[in-house]
Amino acid sequence: MTIDELIEQWSFYKDKENYATSKRREIEDKIIELEKITNLEEGVKTFGNGNKLIKVTTRITRKVDKDLLQELALEAGLEDHLSVLFRWSAEINAAAWSKTDESVTKPLLGAITSKSGRPSFSINIKE
Repeated sequence: MTIDELIEQWSFYKDKENYATSKRREIEDKIIELEKITNLEEGVKTFGNGNKLIKVTTRITRKVDKDLLQELALEAGLEDHLSVLFRWSAEINAAAWSKTDESVTKPLLGAITSKSGRPSFSINIKE
C-alpha cells in the first residue's frame, strides 16, 4: 500500500469519525432536552425505560491560578489550609530544563518518568 493510498483511507475514516461524533452529540443534546435535564451539575443522572438505561455523567473542570490563590490565602491568613484543600504538582519547564547544566538536572532525573504518548495526526489535502 502506498502513502497516497494510506492518506486517502485516513482522510476517509477521519471524515466518517467527525461526522459520527457530530451526530452522536446531536442525539445526546436531544436526550438532554427530551428528559428535561437542566442545570447540568457535577454528578450522575440515570434514567430510562424498560431495558434501556441511560446514564449521564457530568464533570466540572476547574483550573486554579496558583499565584493568585497563594496571594489570596496569605491576605486572608489561610495559607495553612492550602495543602489540604489543593493538590500541588510539579511540572517540567522543558525550555529551562534543556538549557540547564547537567550537573543540576542529572541528580533530579530519578523523580521524572517519561513515556511517549500516542502520536496525533493531521493530514490536510489541498484541492
